[in-house]
Amino acid sequence: MGKNINTSLAIQILPKIHNEYAINIIDKVIEHIKSKGFKTVVCPFETVVEGEFNEIIDLLKETIILTKNEGIEDFMAYVKIAFNSKGVLTIDEKISKHNK
Repeated sequence: MGKNINTSLAIQILPKIHNEYAINIIDKVIEHIKSKGFKTVVCPFETVVEGEFNEIIDLLKETIILTKNEGIEDFMAYVKIAFNSKGVLTIDEKISKHNK
C-alpha cells in the first residue's frame, strides 16, 4: 500500500445548470486541484486525488468554496473518501494494470 498516502478522495461537482459557463468553472476547479501538487487523475465523471488526510480535507473545502465563489451557487458535490492510517491503495496500484 502507498507509503504516507493515507487518504484517497474522489470528487464530482455537479452544477444544477448545464452550459458552457458551468463547464468553464469546473475546468477552473480541476486546475486548482491539479495545482496543489497531489497525485491527480481526472476522469470523465470525477477527479481523484491522494495524499495526507488533513491536506485532502482542506482541498475538499477549497474546491467547494471555489465553486461557489466562481458563481455556481446551486450544485451537488459527490465525494468518496478512502482512509486508512496505515496507507490506502494508490491510484497507480488500483489502475495501472488496466492501462498497459
